Amino acid sequence: MAKNIATIEIPKSALSKGVVILGLSAYKKLQEKAVPAYYFSGKKAEEIDKLVKEGLDEHKKGKTIRLKSLADLR
Repeated sequence: MAKNIATIEIPKSALSKGVVILGLSAYKKLQEKAVPAYYFSGKKAEEIDKLVKEGLDEHKKGKTIRLKSLADLR
Protein backbone atom coordinates (compact mmCIF):
# COMPACT_ATOMS: atom_id res chain seq x y z
CA MET A 1 0.00 0.00 0.00
CA ALA A 2 1.40 3.42 -0.97
CA LYS A 3 1.73 6.07 1.72
CA ASN A 4 0.54 9.60 1.08
CA ILE A 5 3.27 11.72 2.65
CA ALA A 6 3.77 15.46 2.23
CA THR A 7 7.23 16.94 2.62
CA ILE A 8 7.61 20.38 4.14
CA GLU A 9 10.85 22.36 4.07
CA ILE A 10 11.41 24.58 7.11
CA PRO A 11 14.33 27.03 7.06
CA LYS A 12 16.82 26.69 9.91
CA SER A 13 16.20 30.34 10.82
CA ALA A 14 12.54 29.51 11.51
CA LEU A 15 13.48 26.46 13.57
CA SER A 16 15.72 28.52 15.85
CA LYS A 17 12.75 30.81 16.65
CA GLY A 18 10.30 27.93 17.08
CA VAL A 19 7.68 26.38 14.82
CA VAL A 20 4.10 25.32 15.53
CA ILE A 21 2.12 23.04 13.25
CA LEU A 22 -1.64 22.92 13.77
CA GLY A 23 -4.51 21.43 11.91
CA LEU A 24 -6.89 23.95 10.34
CA SER A 25 -9.69 23.31 12.86
CA ALA A 26 -7.33 23.74 15.83
CA TYR A 27 -5.99 26.96 14.29
CA LYS A 28 -9.52 28.34 13.82
CA LYS A 29 -10.39 27.56 17.46
CA LEU A 30 -7.21 29.31 18.59
CA GLN A 31 -8.09 32.35 16.48
CA GLU A 32 -11.58 32.55 18.00
CA LYS A 33 -10.17 32.54 21.54
CA ALA A 34 -7.46 35.10 20.81
CA VAL A 35 -7.71 38.39 22.67
CA PRO A 36 -7.68 41.41 20.37
CA ALA A 37 -4.91 43.95 20.91
CA TYR A 38 -5.88 47.55 21.55
CA TYR A 39 -3.44 50.42 21.27
CA PHE A 40 -4.05 53.76 22.93
CA SER A 41 -2.22 56.99 22.44
CA GLY A 42 -2.16 60.39 24.05
CA LYS A 43 -3.96 61.06 27.31
CA LYS A 44 -5.76 57.68 27.40
CA ALA A 45 -2.45 55.83 27.10
CA GLU A 46 -0.96 57.90 29.93
CA GLU A 47 -3.98 57.19 32.18
CA ILE A 48 -3.76 53.45 31.53
CA ASP A 49 0.01 53.43 32.10
CA LYS A 50 -0.51 55.20 35.43
CA LEU A 51 -3.18 52.69 36.54
CA VAL A 52 -0.97 49.75 35.62
CA LYS A 53 2.02 51.24 37.47
CA GLU A 54 -0.11 51.88 40.58
CA GLY A 55 -1.43 48.33 40.47
CA LEU A 56 2.04 46.82 40.13
CA ASP A 57 3.33 48.99 42.98
CA GLU A 58 0.45 47.88 45.24
CA HIS A 59 1.12 44.25 44.34
CA LYS A 60 4.82 44.60 45.22
CA LYS A 61 3.88 46.14 48.57
CA GLY A 62 1.52 43.24 49.35
CA LYS A 63 -1.62 45.37 49.24
CA THR A 64 -3.42 43.04 46.84
CA ILE A 65 -5.50 39.96 47.60
CA ARG A 66 -5.86 36.68 45.74
CA LEU A 67 -9.40 35.80 44.63
CA LYS A 68 -10.70 32.47 43.42
CA SER A 69 -13.63 34.19 41.73
CA LEU A 70 -15.19 37.62 41.37
CA ALA A 71 -17.91 36.51 43.77
CA ASP A 72 -15.29 36.78 46.54
CA LEU A 73 -15.40 40.58 46.16
CA ARG A 74 -18.83 40.75 47.77
